[in-house]
Amino acid sequence: MASETPTIVFVHGAWADATGFDPEIRALRDRGFTVIGFANPLRDLAADARYLAEFLQTLTGPIVLVGHSYGGNVISVAAAGNAQVTALVYLNGWMCDEGESQQQLLEKFEGSLVGPSIRPVPFTAPDGSEGTDLYLDREAFHEAFAADVDPQTAAVMAAAQRPYAVAAFAGTPSGSLAWKTLPCWYLLGTEDKAIPPALQRFMAARANATIMEVPASHVSFVSQPEAATQLILQAVEATNPSRT
Repeated sequence: MASETPTIVFVHGAWADATGFDPEIRALRDRGFTVIGFANPLRDLAADARYLAEFLQTLTGPIVLVGHSYGGNVISVAAAGNAQVTALVYLNGWMCDEGESQQQLLEKFEGSLVGPSIRPVPFTAPDGSEGTDLYLDREAFHEAFAADVDPQTAAVMAAAQRPYAVAAFAGTPSGSLAWKTLPCWYLLGTEDKAIPPALQRFMAARANATIMEVPASHVSFVSQPEAATQLILQAVEATNPSRT
């Protein structure tokens, strides 16, 4: 299977959607890859990961998973036990350990601007239960999330942001985690104001990931698409020799 051309699946994080990967998707398609921008529900970590895992079962051949931010936790859980997944690529991605929450890690590594920028919005689920969605304040979005993106683009991103349920933010991975067994690559934004660079470095290092540092905000895939694409190609080359 390693000699086959892999399918590359992008998994977005909170306050975003798969259209943010537009330049990477175009670049990889131009190189002959099948690329999918997965619609991450952003509702609950276990359920989101299960939703992705079931989708991956419909694909044939090798798979390279790419996760941004919260999407990193989703791919870590979803890929566990799936022999088709050959590599994991994290773009400013969360790589929580089993039973470890994002909040716990943020308390250990200072510098995130996200907490004060969050605006909760209650909602009623189809089953009648009450939940809370988290949005980023539109006025704070540029500085906290996308400081190196031009203000007009950041304003559109803020206006179109997907809400992030508290249940997803508070979720902790359980069971096997793919970053402990699969080769990993990590794009680290040194100007990130959402996940502090020191925290990104901590997570990537304990996973023995190959790290590429770029002077980027939390949305490195928007401001540094060439770097993101090259890192993904590195992962493909290392795990699928026929693509060299």
